[in-house]
Amino acid sequence: MSPEMQRFNLTLRTHAERNGSVTALWGDQLKLDYATLYAEVSYRQERLRDEQVKVIALALDNGVEAMLWDLAALFEGLVCVTLPPFFSPAQRRHCLEQSHAERVIAEPWLHDELQAAGYQESGEFWCRTFSGSNGMPEGTAKLTFTSGTTGTPKGVCLSAETILRVTRELDLASKPTDPQHHLALLPLAILLENIGCYAALYAGATLSLPGQKALGIQGASSVDVAKLLACLASRTPQSLILVPQLLLMLVSAAEQKAFNPQHLRFAAVGGARVSEDLLHRAQRTGLPVYEGYGLSECASVVCLNRPGARRPGSVGKPLPHVQLRLANDGEVLIKGSALLGYQGEAPRSTEWWPSGDLGEFDAEGFLYLKGRKKHQFVTSFGRNVNPEWVEAELTQRGPVAQAFVYGEAMPNNHALLWPHHPDCTDEQLAAAVAQANKALPEYAQVGRWTRLTQPFTPDNGLLTANGRPRRDAIVDRYREVLTESAFSEESAL
Repeated sequence: MSPEMQRFNLTLRTHAERNGSVTALWGDQLKLDYATLYAEVSYRQERLRDEQVKVIALALDNGVEAMLWDLAALFEGLVCVTLPPFFSPAQRRHCLEQSHAERVIAEPWLHDELQAAGYQESGEFWCRTFSGSNGMPEGTAKLTFTSGTTGTPKGVCLSAETILRVTRELDLASKPTDPQHHLALLPLAILLENIGCYAALYAGATLSLPGQKALGIQGASSVDVAKLLACLASRTPQSLILVPQLLLMLVSAAEQKAFNPQHLRFAAVGGARVSEDLLHRAQRTGLPVYEGYGLSECASVVCLNRPGARRPGSVGKPLPHVQLRLANDGEVLIKGSALLGYQGEAPRSTEWWPSGDLGEFDAEGFLYLKGRKKHQFVTSFGRNVNPEWVEAELTQRGPVAQAFVYGEAMPNNHALLWPHHPDCTDEQLAAAVAQANKALPEYAQVGRWTRLTQPFTPDNGLLTANGRPRRDAIVDRYREVLTESAFSEESAL
């Protein structure tokens, strides 16, 4: 057992002995105190030991059982594969095949899917035998699959030492606000939320794990706002982890007096770029939002704004366990918490991990991100533009639900827009574009926009399973629309 694992295990045992009656896990109905938590994890470790396997996959909704099995696999030294609920059946099967998951614990609705994949049910486990190597480096504790911008998920192999070091740093970062009740809004299969839950247990706090149905969340991007707000009102958590769209929903609700953020002490936001305007709106409503930055390849969080060290618009300073520097082209390089390797590929051999993100530091060491290196386009005036920056300004204010910006070799950037509501007028969309442009330098502003006739979705091939745009596919689909303005302007010269 690694030093960080021993520390985490000892911390949970100490909570069980000294604060055993404090509620540790709170599911849809079931509550467990810390004494019961520790005993239940130990029991599940024995069950896993009896199975004599190396890899277990969890396909469970958020809840007490999901957390208990996750901790048991961690302390037993198994490789744990967590499958996001928004993955397609083909993606889930790919993850199981690639990882050689010999045991699966899954929700009942996956019965037919697992049978079709060659698994047989035995008690709480689905069982299958694999031959050959699973392609994971020695020491892998967590195999997290990222859907990226292609349909085939890629497996990131992480050690327990790395994951739990990040966990401890997150616990320390939130200490000044002392949150004693964390509610998991994101699926536990999302590494950021998984580590956030570990951090809550590190702190001896109550960890709320309502199912996604109770939260009103379905798939990668569908949210019943009224149900979500009702759950938050009934549980009154003190800390949350948010993605920008969830933050936008809470800010909008708070502005309309439909959500009271008074009980919140620490709300971390990450996963995509957050507009500075949205952060200022959050501050005005009293939402204690702290933007951060990380990537699965570095066990999630590497930078975070913290109490007493916050700069809106930045992703904060690097956490103590990592070092960051910039390459000559501005790419963020990270040292100190990188993956062991990708599943099925050679182990990592580089000391500094290339993030693929462009950034710059201010004089005080706060990092400001400028978008993805590979997504950057160059306008006909020779200006580099990162579309995520512009898209964040468009979608995190007003009526725009989805935005895609393109301007490669064009004099003006062109945006494809899909509104939140079908009754949104073109005048309202135009006003939203004008408002976003005020926050952007001239070369990044939207010069032309088109209202979409359908949204980007996984079904039409324009969105990944976890809600990211498939940029090449969108350009191929809408190339004529996106470039018509450039052609008309060239002919007018």
